[in-house]
Order: sequence, then structure tokens, then C-alpha cells
Amino acid sequence: MPDTNPPNAKRFLEGSFAPVSEEITAYDLPVTGQLPAGLNGRYLRNGPNPLGMDDANYHWFIGAGMVHGVRLRDGKAEWYRNRWVRSQAVAKAHRESWPSGPVHENMDFAANTHIIGHGGRTLATVEAGPLPYELGYELDTLGPCDFGGTLPGGFAAHTKVDPRTGELHAIAYFWAWDYVQHVVVDATGKVIRTTNVPVPDGPMMHDFALTRNHVVLLDLPVTFSMGAVSEGRELPYVWNPDHQPRVGLLPRDGSGDVRWFEVDPCWVFHCLNAYDDDDGRVVVDVCQYEDSFDVSTLWAARGPVTLDRWIIDPAAGTVTQRRLNDRGQEFPRVDDRVISRPHRYGYSAVIGEVTRAITASGDFADDAFTNALLKHDLKNDSTQAREFGRDATVGEAVFAPSSPDAAEDDGYVMAFVHNPERAASDLVVLAAQDFTGAPVATVHLPARIPLGFHGSWVPDH
Repeated sequence: MPDTNPPNAKRFLEGSFAPVSEEITAYDLPVTGQLPAGLNGRYLRNGPNPLGMDDANYHWFIGAGMVHGVRLRDGKAEWYRNRWVRSQAVAKAHRESWPSGPVHENMDFAANTHIIGHGGRTLATVEAGPLPYELGYELDTLGPCDFGGTLPGGFAAHTKVDPRTGELHAIAYFWAWDYVQHVVVDATGKVIRTTNVPVPDGPMMHDFALTRNHVVLLDLPVTFSMGAVSEGRELPYVWNPDHQPRVGLLPRDGSGDVRWFEVDPCWVFHCLNAYDDDDGRVVVDVCQYEDSFDVSTLWAARGPVTLDRWIIDPAAGTVTQRRLNDRGQEFPRVDDRVISRPHRYGYSAVIGEVTRAITASGDFADDAFTNALLKHDLKNDSTQAREFGRDATVGEAVFAPSSPDAAEDDGYVMAFVHNPERAASDLVVLAAQDFTGAPVATVHLPARIPLGFHGSWVPDH
């Protein structure tokens, strides 16, 4: 049986999680292979990188955000940069002036979860109250962003852009609210609609899904806890067995109320994608933790997470589930051009050190602690694995199409991968249609990149 005593939280300050101490700028990066000439833009990834912290109570979610970026153009890797997001605290630590700007409910934070491009802005995002931070092209911090004064409250870590309308959707939550908020930002970067959805207990909604007609809400049993606050926990969200788990369908145009459907107790950090099928059902693919998950310690008693499909049938009032892949995996992604539409392919990461950290057990097979990227063909019910090895820690995979009108599978899969021989990281570029073959190109970076969270391919326009 798995160990019932969660490991010390200091594990997220060691090994592949250990923060780096310097900001680096490097030009004309060495490349093995040949970068596609059409990949013109920036590969960006955000993640926690605490400053000067040596705390046994440290929580992976609360480290100051650091964005790592590689600029590609005309078949060359022009630069690598890593920069802390300059919140007030981070600017002070660097003895710099804070860029200034709006702050929601005194919750200024160096956004550490995602990095996106929208409406001409580059935005570092985080959830649970703080605003996103806008960064310049070369990753300098411009200041907090409330979309020109149009955002009424905090924002969210995860967003979805509808490729048809160009609208950015998000679900914001905040401990003091008795609702979550659906936020819609138009293609120019202005908030055009917000919808408040009442929910009890202050649930944590890290991610959501979007279809042509619906916003899919995940109201699961991780909720805000004043007890956790009084105990001094870094993250005041805990598993709440008294909170009924359910999934909600909200009309995405704001025309009606949410409809809720009960599900079995579970936890979901991330959705792969969702769509409305021809029979009026909603199909949602998620990475699901079975039963309870202690988000406050990032410890799972039942082991790795799996890729599952939920089918919500409004006519029958039911949610059915089917296992798509049982290998432990996280950080699911699709080609962003199919968000809210039927998808055939998906990508996810098998991250050995994350599996080890959240399970605290030697019960699982040794290959559970290796590193790989997975490509799922959901039409043919097959999965390909691009293995990197036990010490070659891999991050989230991001898909970049070979051209704007290319087919769903016609493009490249990119990820940061630790190179143990160099004790530094590489940007590995795989051809999606030759997923297990040799990389198209490997960009050799001058430093190690700690395990982090989410990123984006932001093409130049």
C-alpha cells in the first residue's frame, strides 16, 4: 500500500524542482538538426522559481513565477532568456522599481502558472485572485494587467481561445466570493462579458473546458479552508469529502443558468479538450486523479493520474466515464486550433519526478518514474510514447502547426527536456507525424530549467 504519511514539502525545492538563481540571456544558440524555417516566434514556459527560500513548508504553487523563453526565426534559435515576473516583492528583492499597476484585493503575486499571447499582449497568469502580469517581447515585466480596466476582479491560470471567434475564455475564482466567474475577453484584449455562477464552499477550479455551446465547469471536492489558514498552510485549499463533486454546463453565450451533473469523487487539474457531439452530448477528455487528492500537500494516495473521457448527456442527466490511457500522465494539450471542436490527437507528459513526489511510494513500477511525451490518437485508440529516460526530465508538450491552415497533426511538438550529460536543458522539437523518431531539432540551452507548469508557442505575426 502507498505510504500514508505525505513526504516533506521540501521535495519541491530539490532535484529537478530546485530553483535557479540567475537570470540569463544567451544568443545564437547551438542546434542539433535543423529548425523548420516556418517556426517564427517564441516558445515560452512559466513556473515557480522561489527567491532565497529554504522552507520545509514550501508549496510548489506559491513560488515566484519565472518565464523561460526561446526565440526562433528563419531556422535559427536567436536567444534564450529566463526572467522572474516582477511583482512588488520580486522587484524589491532585485532592488528595482516596481512597474506599478492595478492590484485585486491587495493580492499582488508574481504569476507563476501559465504564459499566453492574446490581443497583442504576453501574459503570465495565475489563479485564485491575483491579476495576470504583462511581459514585453523579451520577457521584461511591464506590470499587472486588468485588460484596460475592463476586468472586474481576479483572473485565472488557464484560458481557452475559441479559434473561430478569437475570444479568450477563463474561469476566475477567489476565496472571498460565493461564486466563480466566467470571463470573456475579445480578440482585441477587452473583457466583453462576465457571468457569475454561484457555488458553495469556495472550490478550487484550476481548469475548465470549452465547447461550441458550453463552458464546462469542474466543481470538485477541493475547497477553501479557514482551518488550513489558521494552521499556517501555504495553500489553504484541502480535500473536502462533504463537498458534492459535480460537473456543470454553462451556456457560453451567457443566455442561461448552469446545469449540474453529479460525478464520483475525484480530482482533475487539467482538461485535454471538449466538444459537443452530434447526439447533443458533451465529450470532455481529462487527466483524472482517482478518489481523493490532497492539493494542500500535492500528495495522491492512489498513485498516478490517467487520461479519461467523460460523456455528459443532458437528455439522460448522466455522466459516463471511459479510460483512454492508464499510464500515469499530466499536462494534457491539443493543437490550440481545435479547442472547443472535435479533436483526434492529444499530447501529455509522463514526468517521473512529479510522479515520485506526489505518490510518496515505491509501490509503482519503476517505469512510472521515467520521462516521456505521449501522443494519443483518439480515433484509433492508440498511443505513441517518445521516451527520454529516467534522468531526462521532460516538461509539458506544446503543439505548433507547420502553417496556419495545416491539418491537425501537421506540425511540431515542443518541450523543454533536461539533458543529464550537460546538466542543462534542451528545447526538443519533434515532428508530430514522426513522433517516436529522432527530433527534427534540439536547441541546446545554456542552463538548467526547473520543472514548471505551462507554456505556449506564440508565433510572430
